Amino acid sequence: MKKMLFIYNPNAGTGLLKPKLADVLDIFVKGGYEVTVYPTQCYHDALAKTLTYKEEYDIVVCSGGDGTLDEVVTGMSRRIKKVPIGYIPAGTTNDFAHSLHISRNILEAADIAANGVPFPCDVGKFNRDYFVYIAAFGLFTDVSYETKQSMKNVLGHLAYILEGSKQIFNIPSYHIRVTYDGEEIEEDFMFGMVTNSRSVGGFKGIIGKDVIFDDGVFEVTLIKTPKNPIELNEIIASLVIKQMDSKHVYSFRTGEVHFESMEEISWTLDGEFGGEHDEVMISNQKQALQIMVKETIKEHLEETRGEILEKIREEEGEEVVEKIIAGEP
Repeated sequence: MKKMLFIYNPNAGTGLLKPKLADVLDIFVKGGYEVTVYPTQCYHDALAKTLTYKEEYDIVVCSGGDGTLDEVVTGMSRRIKKVPIGYIPAGTTNDFAHSLHISRNILEAADIAANGVPFPCDVGKFNRDYFVYIAAFGLFTDVSYETKQSMKNVLGHLAYILEGSKQIFNIPSYHIRVTYDGEEIEEDFMFGMVTNSRSVGGFKGIIGKDVIFDDGVFEVTLIKTPKNPIELNEIIASLVIKQMDSKHVYSFRTGEVHFESMEEISWTLDGEFGGEHDEVMISNQKQALQIMVKETIKEHLEETRGEILEKIREEEGEEVVEKIIAGEP
């Protein structure tokens, strides 16, 4: 019989999983698994459990918010022998699950974890840490870990917006040198993100539609600090219409990017505090994560990948496509 380690956060999303736990376990057993259940007890417990388990498991399934998933992926990335990961979203935003069409319905997500197929997905390396779908700094990024958990549960991702709006009149600004693919940018930025997701903060399309999850490159978005209220309004307008390519925004794809600043800057990784750094090296670990998805979704993602690569070929040339396929930064 196959063996599964099931790690879940009992407090995520006001305890959404608890009343359905027996049904979830029934789905796992019917899927042919002998299940070991581990409810997390504290912050970073999912990371510790994933790092230190000694048993031979065929799969590790986790349930919670994106932070729980981030801990399990980080732990698995550091293990010598890696196994596929299943994800049952039970948090407030669940951006990564949304991007991979993993159902918000707990029982449907459990079925995908037990009976789906593994999809090879990129993982981000952030200095010595890891992230699943976003590393970010600046305006709004501190909101997710400053907002009280109770408020996140009640208001969902609207809490991010409400808290963020309070800070709009006190915009942070960071002077940063950004280096990638032989290019260098030195500017004052109020926000930056390195992503592998079609949804950030519960919103689709902020980064763009042409996102491939297994191509070895990230989408990088850097918003300049506005110099006056007119520029601020222009930036807000560009965010509202989801047209990020403007005179206020740098947007590019790369497999590796280096950030240097005079001061230490707070970063968030998958919505969790990622520490304060004056130097950050982010690199794409191509297809380093095996995440369980529906077989039809895997086929759809592979088909979409082909369509996007063809579009890139037309717009940017064969050389760029060849680099993506080869996984070069």
